[in-house]
Amino acid sequence: MSLVCPVILGSVRADRQGLRVARFLIAQLEARGCEAPLVDPMVLQLPLLDRMYKEYPKGEAPPVLEGLATLYARADAFVVVSAEYNHAIPPALSNTLDHFLEEYFWRPSAICCYAAGPFGGVRAAMQLRAMLGELGMPSIPALLPVPRVGEALDEAGTPTEDRLAKAAERFLDELAWYAEALKAQRRKGTPY
Repeated sequence: MSLVCPVILGSVRADRQGLRVARFLIAQLEARGCEAPLVDPMVLQLPLLDRMYKEYPKGEAPPVLEGLATLYARADAFVVVSAEYNHAIPPALSNTLDHFLEEYFWRPSAICCYAAGPFGGVRAAMQLRAMLGELGMPSIPALLPVPRVGEALDEAGTPTEDRLAKAAERFLDELAWYAEALKAQRRKGTPY
């Protein structure tokens, strides 16, 4: 079953390492036959949240939000790539996620976190897990932490060690299972 899995990147720093991680995951998803468009806040240039997409009159939301709403309506699952800033998620990620709500409902999410240090961003992932659940896209149980991200992946997103590719395979197997299960249930209808 072909799945649509947007990869939502969370950093807008000039020397961000998350783009390596996003490229890696996009390649892994595409190798499985998934459509995996990158949602990059640096490219999107979303304003700080003033109004959510749903708060605009129909057809009056900024084009960038209309485009994301169209993509999210087709999505079967989301992969969220988060750095860890001060034991928390990056503000650009929170802002990117907060523009939508119903568009996420009944779709699973998967958290890939990264950091320059040995913990791979897992402290931010715990906050993100709670946020994603509140947004209606609960995260799968597995996490994919990428410690020492600058050494783990090259600029193109190619892993420098086998461990990451093996872990990503299991991580994406789990996401696909949840995505296919929830896709089948959405076809039958949702509670609201």
